[in-house]
Amino acid sequence: MFNLHMATIAIIVANVLVSLKGFNDPTFFERYKFGISPINAGQKERMLTSGFLHVDVAHLFFNMFTLYFFADVVISWFGPGKFIAIYFVSLLAGSLLALFFHKNEPYYSAVGASGAVTGILYAAILLQPGMDLMLFFIPIPIPAYIVGIGYLMYSIYGMKSRMGNIGHTAHFGGAIGGYLVTLLFKPDLLLTETLMVVLLAIPIFILIVMEKMGKI
Repeated sequence: MFNLHMATIAIIVANVLVSLKGFNDPTFFERYKFGISPINAGQKERMLTSGFLHVDVAHLFFNMFTLYFFADVVISWFGPGKFIAIYFVSLLAGSLLALFFHKNEPYYSAVGASGAVTGILYAAILLQPGMDLMLFFIPIPIPAYIVGIGYLMYSIYGMKSRMGNIGHTAHFGGAIGGYLVTLLFKPDLLLTETLMVVLLAIPIFILIVMEKMGKI
């Protein structure tokens, strides 16, 4: 159970160390969190560094716990190098989508590895669509692809309603990053898992249509 790959351990350690620094140093936290105004002013590194900061221990634990469950699926298919590539592309994709949707909100800010972790989750679902997941509040196994699609539909709702202090946009962007890079690394999924590729693309298509219609 605890036989984690060194790549997963390295990412978890990096998140823990940077987050602990942020917990204890408000100046450090403010300097490296995602913020529209400072990013537009040239501090582009925040789009990466913000993914290693968390608001509290619970936030950090939930993200790393989710990563723990899905990282090995991706590593077993692709190896550690491509796993790390998917992680960082998903992190940056989440930041880019947040920048796109919130570009006119100078005081918008966010932190957390959720975008990167959601990218790994979406990659794992594409690679092993037959997985079942157990959610804390639903004591029965649920097909992973239903969880993935439902989560992104919930993210669209959260983006539209601005519900809670949650970076729904980064989650969605991370999923897009994980989805696209997984297909780039393994394009035969378009033939072997065509239905799953189409199903997981539905929330992405809905978001694009809603954005074009000015509904989000």
